[in-house]
Amino acid sequence: MNPNSFSDTLRGTEEGWTVKNPILGNLNSLTGQDFISQFVPKAIGLLFVFGALAFFFMFIWGAITWILSGGDKAHVETAKSRITNAIIGFILMISVFAVVAIIEKVFHIDILSIDIGPLVIQ
Repeated sequence: MNPNSFSDTLRGTEEGWTVKNPILGNLNSLTGQDFISQFVPKAIGLLFVFGALAFFFMFIWGAITWILSGGDKAHVETAKSRITNAIIGFILMISVFAVVAIIEKVFHIDILSIDIGPLVIQ
């Protein structure tokens, strides 16, 4: 963090001091409608990324548990349950993605473009 950036987060005006949230970047200066129209697509994209990562790790965890179970019925059932739950979650996430895509087409809005720093998916 730049040592001079703290002075950029606090700005004095005639009305008083305003605090700028550095995490939000340029979203601080937007109106409510503009903020929502930029925040919602970014939040949905981020949730899809987290969902895909959760599926991947749960699936791998279940597979490793199954491999290391050594034939123990309880561990095999736990692994099957974990893999099944990961697949069900992934199917739900893909279904939500399809519903959001339909909403995009119907209302002519752009929700599914993911723009998280260097990661841009459109």
